[in-house]
Amino acid sequence: MDNHSIIMKVLVVFALALASASAGLLPQVLPVHPRDLPAVPSIEGRITNGKDAVENQFPYQVSLNFGSNSGGWFCGGSIISPEWILTAAHCTSGASSVTIGYGATVRTSPVLSQTVTSANFRQHESYNAIVLRNDISLIKTPAVSFTAGINKIKLPAISSSYSTYAGQTAVASGYGKTSDASNSVASHLQYADLTVIPNNDCANTFGTLIVTPRVICVGTYNGVSTCNGDSGGPLALDGVQIGVVSFGSSAGCEIGSPAGFTRTTYYLDWIAEKTGISY
Repeated sequence: MDNHSIIMKVLVVFALALASASAGLLPQVLPVHPRDLPAVPSIEGRITNGKDAVENQFPYQVSLNFGSNSGGWFCGGSIISPEWILTAAHCTSGASSVTIGYGATVRTSPVLSQTVTSANFRQHESYNAIVLRNDISLIKTPAVSFTAGINKIKLPAISSSYSTYAGQTAVASGYGKTSDASNSVASHLQYADLTVIPNNDCANTFGTLIVTPRVICVGTYNGVSTCNGDSGGPLALDGVQIGVVSFGSSAGCEIGSPAGFTRTTYYLDWIAEKTGISY
């Protein structure tokens, strides 16, 4: 066997080894931020196959209308103090301003609206849009007064940082799309009960490059999932926010792939550092 053949064989073996090693690393299904889902005339919409929220059911939910030089988009967020909103970095990314709607069970009828510029955004310094890493942002706002319809959600205690929440049922809320076919904005706040799955199960779909300890995933059974317009919104467990809507399958919201969230417990120190809020 000549040297050329030996080199070729080594390269083939190396390529095969690399492919098998990266099999778990790379996504089987391409992940995408709900804001960026393709083939939808509007970015807005609502949770697929969810339920209508009743008034004051989710007082911590806000609607976020972002504006930029290249148009606008819609996301969700949550109130974590009278002066701070928690959302996703892929929502604040590229925006010049945002109009925040508080207390809106009907999306177009908020109890209170405030507009702030991007100078008030605290987007995670290490947000990476390629591998969807550190997809978390804060928005500083003028102080709001809490009422039955406008109130904060608790963040996890530092002591719960090691909980994976796997097997527990959490609730996602948002104004996102009702179906993959839908192209109209949601008129009513939606919510869905979703079961947290182990990260290993989620990595079977999206790979370990995407599904790191910074991520928490839920199963999307019977077409119930987060979708366009839900980006940045909260995933809550017993009134505590454990996730921020981050990504789903590029193939659509109803195909049964897991949905991914930024894992709040991972970022408690970062949130405290930016806001001064201690939990």
